[in-house]
Amino acid sequence: MKETKESSKLKMLLADDSGVGVVEVVLILVVIVALVIIFREQITGLINRIFGGVNSGVDTLMP
Repeated sequence: MKETKESSKLKMLLADDSGVGVVEVVLILVVIVALVIIFREQITGLINRIFGGVNSGVDTLMP
């Protein structure tokens, strides 16, 4: 059976993996955003504790 020009283009299109990197990056970003949403309260508490420590350290250096 002779391959037509359209079927040859379709096979080349299906074999093309140039967009795979973009899909991987998008999936990684989706996972990161989901984790941030899930652990939002814990992350906020951690950041508040860190900045609280920094502020108290500055207060001791500059009375």
